Amino acid sequence: MIDKKNDIIDLREIISILLQRKKLFGIVIIITFILASILIVLVPRTYTCTVKLAPEAEGASGGGALSSIASSFGFDLSNMESSDAIFPLLYPELFESNDFIVELFDIKVKSLDGDINTTYYDYLDKYQKQAVWKVPFTWLMLKINNLLSPSIDINISNKESADALSSKSFMLSRRQMKIIEKIKNSVECSIDKKTNVVSITVTDQDPLISASIADSVRLRLQQFIIDYRTRKARVDVDHYQSLFNAAKKEYDAAVLQYSEYSDTHKDIILQAYISERDKLENDMSVKYQTYTAIKTQLEGAKAKYQEKIPAFTVLQGATVPIKATGPKRMFFVIGMVFLAMIATSIYVLKGKIIDFFR
Repeated sequence: MIDKKNDIIDLREIISILLQRKKLFGIVIIITFILASILIVLVPRTYTCTVKLAPEAEGASGGGALSSIASSFGFDLSNMESSDAIFPLLYPELFESNDFIVELFDIKVKSLDGDINTTYYDYLDKYQKQAVWKVPFTWLMLKINNLLSPSIDINISNKESADALSSKSFMLSRRQMKIIEKIKNSVECSIDKKTNVVSITVTDQDPLISASIADSVRLRLQQFIIDYRTRKARVDVDHYQSLFNAAKKEYDAAVLQYSEYSDTHKDIILQAYISERDKLENDMSVKYQTYTAIKTQLEGAKAKYQEKIPAFTVLQGATVPIKATGPKRMFFVIGMVFLAMIATSIYVLKGKIIDFFR
């Protein structure tokens, strides 16, 4: 088969030896096929839903020819022109933030068959299917973790707001950190550097839950960006609204005081009373001018707030997937059969292989 002096391998001899053991190969292939098929069937199927949206870039100017050239090399000059600290290229980093992930805990999810109706946290914690051979190992690791580091979980089953949940991300239990890691592994955000198209991909064991989470994550990402972009404008609106309310209250009080004084001193012609009436009228006029000026500023702040709200174009909405995306059962079975054939070939040719390396 092998001439070691000339490093020549006789393929015809190798094939002849393998064909002589074709019965062994047939048995190995059949057994491997059956075992691989059983194993892969016991692995839970997963479904993937992808959502795509194009966010409006603050301060983007179109860029011209230079922007087009830079885009062809994967650079986005519009981000450099923008005053926005969180531009689309940084959106995927938000999905690495525990604060953002914890806000997903309280999302209500429902399975396609209707058997599961709970929060996303409870779904990942209690309703995840596992391969049969993993169950004892998972149970054992859970018991060990509980003994080594007992901790108190946050009760997220009540109707707490997203802000309350976010504030609890400062101190998380080991169990909650595992849920966060599961979410990070199942929820993925990517950005096309040339087009700034944001893709959100969610993989879950239930198709309806996969689509629901993908749509919820899209909405929460949009709301996060809107809140960030309009934060300064919202502060200005709140400030002018507070000044407007105070100015209106003072003006209404001045009008009431002037009206009451004029009604009770209608027929009096003494100069002292007339001077007091004029004083109240002037005070009312000053407060009215202040009131109208602040009202104008408030309307301007509201208009600026509306201008700051970014627009999002949903290029691909959430759709309940029909076909499972994993595991690839056919590829797994073919791969295992191929590996079994290689292992059997090595076993059959082990004597010749040992002789070659001597």
